[in-house]
Amino acid sequence: MKDLETILEMHKKEYLHRLEDLVALDTRDLGHGIEGGREKIGQDYLIDLFHSMHADEVRIDPIQEDAIKRTYAKYHEGNLGHNQENRYNVYAHFKGNGGKSLLFNGHVDVMPPGDENEWSHPPFSPTVEDGKLFGRGTTDMKGGLMASIMAVQLLKDAEIPLPGEVIITSVCDEEGGGNGSMQAIDSGERADGVIDCEGTSDDLIVAHMGFIFFRVTIEGKATQSGIKRLGVSAIEKARKVIAELEAVEHQWLLTYKHSFLPAPNLNIGTIHGGSEGSTVPGSCTFETCIHYLPRCMNHDMVAAEIIDAIQRVAQSDLWMREHPPVITEYQAGGPFEADIDHPFTKTFCKAYKKARGKDVQFVGSPAGCDSRLWQGIGGCPTLQFGPGNLEQCHTVDEYLEIEAYYQAILVYAHLILEWCSK
Repeated sequence: MKDLETILEMHKKEYLHRLEDLVALDTRDLGHGIEGGREKIGQDYLIDLFHSMHADEVRIDPIQEDAIKRTYAKYHEGNLGHNQENRYNVYAHFKGNGGKSLLFNGHVDVMPPGDENEWSHPPFSPTVEDGKLFGRGTTDMKGGLMASIMAVQLLKDAEIPLPGEVIITSVCDEEGGGNGSMQAIDSGERADGVIDCEGTSDDLIVAHMGFIFFRVTIEGKATQSGIKRLGVSAIEKARKVIAELEAVEHQWLLTYKHSFLPAPNLNIGTIHGGSEGSTVPGSCTFETCIHYLPRCMNHDMVAAEIIDAIQRVAQSDLWMREHPPVITEYQAGGPFEADIDHPFTKTFCKAYKKARGKDVQFVGSPAGCDSRLWQGIGGCPTLQFGPGNLEQCHTVDEYLEIEAYYQAILVYAHLILEWCSK
């Protein structure tokens, strides 16, 4: 067996060039995936790459609305009504020698770059500077996706046969809520272990929070403010509702704790009401995002508590009793928590130590990602590890530390050898 570190050193330029190729392709989501996405050009590049690596199977899987509907109906996951024209997942299967299987999941879509004049380097012209690769998607998450592919290439370059099957799933529409991974799971992609390759700052993410978005619209009665007594202020009614929701949040803070995650919380993110200072507002709408903990909380209990709180206020108010608030849940995603005593977790720790020469740190993440889907719906032991960090996601001048990319390749390669040999 050739030394992996030595082989990696010999091929660093080649492996970086592959990432630069992918970053140069504009694969942005449009309108958070609702209006569509430009992933096709990136997926076609990966199809050619997988064939050049002699993958045993390369499968194209168009995103289907019916698959998302099934997931939504059964798990409260799924973002319906997205434009799926020319959007498809790509799965590469590299057969091994009969050991356990390992699946690396990554999304090829990226967030739009915003005002490109604010970037120091054009977002789709990858630029190396001070040991960093600048460009949209370097951290979120083409770096992780390509690192997993180059881990397979590293083993090939080292002339080490795969001890078990390695699967790469390059999915669409993650930035729109995770439709691509839902499609992949619905299409039957599974493995004995799954790595979600989102950036983790060289830590191992073993938990993230669930989330639910609500929109609440409250009706009032508009009139000239001088005769306010004849009208009903929708904004004042909304304040009463928000105060009750804040009481629910306070109770959560006193009740629920988690070793790796912050306390559950409720954020009033937007509020719109009224038209001018001299008019009693006839309508008010606010939007809230709730983040909740795994295991001790779940979607149904959180949604029920929020709806009960709003209805409780409405029933105590003469106006809202007759004009109840309209409550709409418009996006949701479940929480994720790995089993830190599972053999897959222990094997990852061993592989990480071989590659990095130190113990990996377990952490939680306040941001959700596809890890929840592979574990919660796919039923696969799942961990989250990849190059880059959360602070770089969706930002101007997004970059990836190049050394972190190389180290992820090495960790993934060692994990393939350790896990797939079992």
